Formats: sequence, C-alpha cells, structure tokens
Amino acid sequence: MQRDEVWDEAVRVVRGDVHGLVSVREDLGRRWSEPHRGYHDLRHLDEVVAASVDLRAGVIDTDEDWAGVVLAAWFHDAVYDVADPADNEHLSAGLARASLSDHGVDPAVVDTVTSLVEASANHVVTQTRGPQAVFHDADLWILSAPEDRFGEYCADVRSEYASVPDAAYAQGRSAILEPLLDRPWVYRTGHARRDWEPAARANLSRELSRLR
Repeated sequence: MQRDEVWDEAVRVVRGDVHGLVSVREDLGRRWSEPHRGYHDLRHLDEVVAASVDLRAGVIDTDEDWAGVVLAAWFHDAVYDVADPADNEHLSAGLARASLSDHGVDPAVVDTVTSLVEASANHVVTQTRGPQAVFHDADLWILSAPEDRFGEYCADVRSEYASVPDAAYAQGRSAILEPLLDRPWVYRTGHARRDWEPAARANLSRELSRLR
C-alpha cells in the first residue's frame, strides 16, 4: 500500500471519511519535502509506513490503535531542524496535537499519536506488541535494510550534518548507534526480531567500526 492509501485508511477511522484532514496531509507533505532533509524525507516516511504495514497483523488490536501508528508515522519527523535537533520530536508531537485536535480527532487517538512521536526521541520502548512496539520497530526498520540501502541511509544522515567536522560527527553518531547495538534486542516485536534483527546488528556493527 502507498503512503496516501494508508493515510486515507487511518483518516476513515478517526474522521469517518477521507476528506477531513486533507489540509493536514498537504502540510505534512510540504514539511517532508524540505530541501535540507537528506535521510528524513518522503522516502523515510514511505519506509516507515511500509514497515508498519508489515508489522500490523497480530500485533495491533484495534483500528484506532492502527490509525495512531499511521498518523504518528506522518508526524514523527514533521519538524526536523538539524541546527537544533534536540526539540524535533517534542515540536513534532506538539504539531500533531494541535493539528489533529483542531480537526476534531478523538483525544485518545491524539494522545496515542503524540506519545509515539515523543518516544521516537530515544527509542526506549518496553512493549512487545501494540502501537508503541510497532512504531518503534517501523521507525528503525532502516537499520535492517539491505547493505546498499543502509549505506545510502548513513550517507544521507551525514549529508544533513555536513557542517559538522568528521571527528565530532563520528563521536555523536556513535553515541546514538552504540546503545542500540548494546541492547539485548534492537527490535521489540516478534516479527522484527525474527526477520530484521540479524541484519540490523550486522549493519550497526559495520557502521560503528567505520566511524571509529
């Protein structure tokens, strides 16, 4: 399914039709297309949505929970400032809350979306099923991508921080990736642990060796 199809499915759940959030989707599309984005662009959004679809069966119990995951995928990097990245997730969550609330989306769904977006700041999730687990794993699918795509991802992230000297970038990037590899599991859901975990660990190990 294409990202717009998945969006429409989610909107039908939270609004009853596909028209109520058109302006929100258009705004998000513009944000994801900003020229300063290297990795955090529409391709990343497509991959997160596709990975979420792969993980949905048997892990998401309700249509409302699924809608929350989809909307979180669209909102989670909506604000992406490489000059001051510390607040990106918080600001993206705030945008989600304001945009969805202004369009009459159920507060419970809004809470789900904002909590998922906020959690993407550190990728610390304990659940092994449900929205938190699915969104966590989908957002990190790229770590398990085929070697050539993973290499593109690493290069694209580097391009976003082209102004950062190599040594400082290597130190900062390693500080983000090492904790993921140090965990007992990179992923939370059974599907991702079975099908994605080995490739993710191989990719992370290779990239950390290169950064060193």
